[in-house]
Amino acid sequence: MFVWACANYVCGLNAQCRDCRFTWGKLCGISFAHWHREPFPKSKMAANLQPTLEAAKALAIAHADKNLLPVYLDVTADLDSPVSVYLKLMQHQAPGTQSFLLESIAPGENIARYSFIGTSPFKILTSGPNCAYQGDPLVQLEAEMAGFRLIALPELALPMTGGAVGYCSFDAVRHFEPTVGPFVEAQKDVFQIPESMYMLFDTVVVFDHVFHSLKIVTHCRLDHPSRDLTAEYAAASDRIRSIQAQIESPLPRSCSSSHVSDKIVGDALDYNAMSNVGEAAYMSFVDTLKQHIVDGDIFQAVPSHRLNVPLPENVTSFDLYRQMRVINPSPYMFYLNFGDGLEVVGASPEMLVKVDQNAVVETHPIAGTRHRGKTPAEDQALADELLADEKERAEHIMLVDLGRNDVGRVAVPGSVRVEALMAIEKYSHVMHIVSVVKGQLRQDKTIYDAYRALFPAGTLTGAPKVKAMQLICGLEKERRGIYGGSVGYVSFGGVLDTAIAIRTIVVHDRRAYCQAGAGIVYDSNPAAEYNETIIKLGSAVRTVQKCARQKQLS
Repeated sequence: MFVWACANYVCGLNAQCRDCRFTWGKLCGISFAHWHREPFPKSKMAANLQPTLEAAKALAIAHADKNLLPVYLDVTADLDSPVSVYLKLMQHQAPGTQSFLLESIAPGENIARYSFIGTSPFKILTSGPNCAYQGDPLVQLEAEMAGFRLIALPELALPMTGGAVGYCSFDAVRHFEPTVGPFVEAQKDVFQIPESMYMLFDTVVVFDHVFHSLKIVTHCRLDHPSRDLTAEYAAASDRIRSIQAQIESPLPRSCSSSHVSDKIVGDALDYNAMSNVGEAAYMSFVDTLKQHIVDGDIFQAVPSHRLNVPLPENVTSFDLYRQMRVINPSPYMFYLNFGDGLEVVGASPEMLVKVDQNAVVETHPIAGTRHRGKTPAEDQALADELLADEKERAEHIMLVDLGRNDVGRVAVPGSVRVEALMAIEKYSHVMHIVSVVKGQLRQDKTIYDAYRALFPAGTLTGAPKVKAMQLICGLEKERRGIYGGSVGYVSFGGVLDTAIAIRTIVVHDRRAYCQAGAGIVYDSNPAAEYNETIIKLGSAVRTVQKCARQKQLS
């Protein structure tokens, strides 16, 4: 799960702040609306930058092989949230500016401590059939990131201070598994978007939800062709000063209203007509795959289909994100704006692959779901029922074995381990069976090798993975695009953290696309499997509907 943040953020009171000053007035009976933060004097803010210019010069000498030095400012954030800061930053950007917001809702400090925000990337990498670069997207990404050699500051122990944020579509598997390539290339490319896109950010805002603070982090280039370190440090200070001024600006208020058709706002929707496959064709997928299981070709496969609806007038993709984070809080929550009418909104429950600062490779297979109970007793009964379901257990164990095999492809022999087997993780609306598989990355392997080894997730393909992909790509006549691929980041410090692109809405040219699949085994019921996908897809469609209703009432 992303070490992104806990989005379930509650403003607190902290009068002992080193880095900013508040006018409190009388605390008794005063409301948040009457508090205001006094802006930093420029000289004071510059003095609070870490490391100091003198320390930065010493670090540059001590790390002559490095070319990137982080510079940061600590700011108290007990009256702000990631959403409010994102909105404040974006009101100072030109329309269509690329940006991202990464959050997380999950138990545990290591999972849910940080949120990350970035705007105005300094570079964007694209790959795919219609791009200048058409090869393996991870080769491109690795080559780009190899140019950044970060000086790690012990006092700045963050998983990301900057780096590449973006997606790798399911279709990129054609570069990793050559035998799958012809099946992908035979599919219709409906989206006509890059196969992968990564935005590179050297300046980010990092929320720390444990200490109710944020860090504004930027970087000095130690090998800048025309500026020495003193000039680079001054430029970094200016960037930080500008961002802090934006954060201290008033929160923008939306006054727009929507005019949308009853077809979108109404509850009665024809999902069969909205699907790119339709009920009958999907059920035939199930029958075909069941026969392959009987024939011994595969054990499981995950066919999918896609819905698309027009995005209602005056409803933005960020509106969808705000709605999604409330109704479907998840370990991996992301809003990515790539500009040119392409935005990705998601609340994924499942890690694809993570490699941390200690080169530990990690994946979290999820298989098995129940809704949450209305009472604690009912909740526990549903959890017990889920763990006792032989079909769910068998499917989950199969995917754990697949995860162990994938991690083992890049891990030190003997280091692969299952740290948690078939644990119940509970979220706001559902509970899942989740396992944790880890291994130590071999010295002759890179984080990009780990990325390839785990991509795409077995929970989105089936097993054996290669044969299952060949079959589902042969059945699905349209390329999956981002669905079933990955969303995440590679930090300047070499941390990889990616989620599976599920429970995700892709907004392209004012249309909202959502896709879902179901795991097919030998005794699957075609109608039941189709209905399972509709339940998953209905959540995304309801997100669009709720945003439209709220805009009408505003």
